[in-house]
Amino acid sequence: MNTIFIIIKREYLVRVRKKSFIIMTILGPLLITAFYGVIGWAAISSINQKKIAVVDDSGLFKGKFKQTKESAYAYPKESLDVAKKSFVKQGYDVLVYIPKDVIEQPKTVRIFAEKSVSLDVQNNVERAISREIETIKLNRAGITQQVIEDAKVNVDAQTISLSEEGEKNSSSVATSIIGGACAVMIYIMMLIYGTQVMRGVMEEKTNRIIEVIISSVKPFQLMLGKIIGVALVGLTQFLLWIVLTVGLLTIGSSMLGKSPKETAQSAVTSRVGNVPTMSASDREAMERKMAAADGPAANIMAAIDTLNLPLIISCFMFYFLGGYLLYSALFGAIGAAVDNETETQQFMFPIMLPIIASIAFAQFVVRDPDGPLAFWTSMIPFTSPVIMMVRIPFGVPGWQLALSMVLLVLGFLGTIWLAARIYRVGILMYGKKITYKELSKWVFYKG
Repeated sequence: MNTIFIIIKREYLVRVRKKSFIIMTILGPLLITAFYGVIGWAAISSINQKKIAVVDDSGLFKGKFKQTKESAYAYPKESLDVAKKSFVKQGYDVLVYIPKDVIEQPKTVRIFAEKSVSLDVQNNVERAISREIETIKLNRAGITQQVIEDAKVNVDAQTISLSEEGEKNSSSVATSIIGGACAVMIYIMMLIYGTQVMRGVMEEKTNRIIEVIISSVKPFQLMLGKIIGVALVGLTQFLLWIVLTVGLLTIGSSMLGKSPKETAQSAVTSRVGNVPTMSASDREAMERKMAAADGPAANIMAAIDTLNLPLIISCFMFYFLGGYLLYSALFGAIGAAVDNETETQQFMFPIMLPIIASIAFAQFVVRDPDGPLAFWTSMIPFTSPVIMMVRIPFGVPGWQLALSMVLLVLGFLGTIWLAARIYRVGILMYGKKITYKELSKWVFYKG
């Protein structure tokens, strides 16, 4: 145990003293914030308004389609054949043809474009025509336009979680965002630090330093010490990111006088407090609506306040360590088996596959966090670190969480046993072409 501790200490100190570690620890929160900011900016700014020409043979839709940020409609008085030849020259992106019998035959609408029509443009055009056909049919049934407009109501529902402790406000938006963000962070950190273990082992092997080290320690002790040492480096970096983020928020809040949450809450409360006849339930509803109207900052703080942050952070730590230990053992085995980085490609794919699959599954799990797909993928050790972090903000039964953690620990013990069997032989093997058949022999090799 003392030998493993020495190896852990060496791996930890060597890596945390590197300039790259210090720079990335300081710049990490800024880079992550900038990364998501650029994505959000690109998502908003990449939407260009499309000019859509509508040739309406039915005469029912002229001037009916609403102008939006995505679509601007015009109604040229040309035949379809003429319009098809000239709409690009006139600056239109899309030409929509609506036939005379569109009410009876709605599937006869056609959309023309110089290139392929994007899915968003097609959906926008189809929704606009569908809404107008619905309105026309309702008018023909004797329902006036005013009644139709009055019937269009936007419902803003409050989500409430029921538990043995009582009712508690919840936010489906916040749970989805936090769950997705935690899953992506675990995905990225498992790849980064797992790859570090593989390259570290491979570097010591190619430099023949391992021959000196292996004379003093057992291969299993060396591999386990290296894996745990790098895990502590990742955990240290993650904790420093939390401290830096909280520190920056605290400094910013102190400069403004109050925290964003207090500022938003006090502004809302001061306005609601001027209505003395309002009941408690009405006052709560009014505060919620006014907070929503105050902008994204108040919405975000109110949404975060509904989450069980201690549980989310503690589970993130566990699943990060569990996922990292499971995968880094396999990465370490690959590093010991090969002589150079080129040879790692054939063995990386089977390991990368479940990691990539878990991110793909996460997109479906966030839509149904209690479904069969969510349950089984959060139990399988190879996918549970990512999938369970998507589910936890929504609320997971205690027995499912405990079972998932136990299976993840058993999965780690299984992979560390498998990796150790490969590591003890491969770490001293040079100049040999390694295949899966050879690796399987190493696993069952006695001696």
